[in-house]
Amino acid sequence: MVFCYIGLGSNLGNRKENIKAAIKKLSGLKGVKVIKISKFIETNPVGGPTHQPKFINAAVKIDTKISPPNLLKKIKKIEIQLGRIKTIVNGPRVIDLDILLYQDKIIKTRNLEIPHPRLFKRSFVMGPLAEIL
Repeated sequence: MVFCYIGLGSNLGNRKENIKAAIKKLSGLKGVKVIKISKFIETNPVGGPTHQPKFINAAVKIDTKISPPNLLKKIKKIEIQLGRIKTIVNGPRVIDLDILLYQDKIIKTRNLEIPHPRLFKRSFVMGPLAEIL
């Protein structure tokens, strides 16, 4: 088992419930144990179309046996299950899940980059992450 940190965000529908539902689905994955959950914070959207609703953001620390590529597949499946439809880059979304850190791994592939490439540029990610580190 290794530690992994996942960022969560939602700016459509019942944002807090969307985050809670995603955390519940994460904790239901075989090979995943949710260890810590940050406070939920409300933030303005960064990038993407103007006039989007504000986001609720959070981060979770998990203990997992799942490899980074497989974990990415599983969290993208959770996004779809919760109603995520990708339309516009950085556009409004019901739920967004990102692998922020995975133990001490550095990965850069076409589909996955760890640490998350914009991790250190986004206070809405760094605040919740710092809280649970």
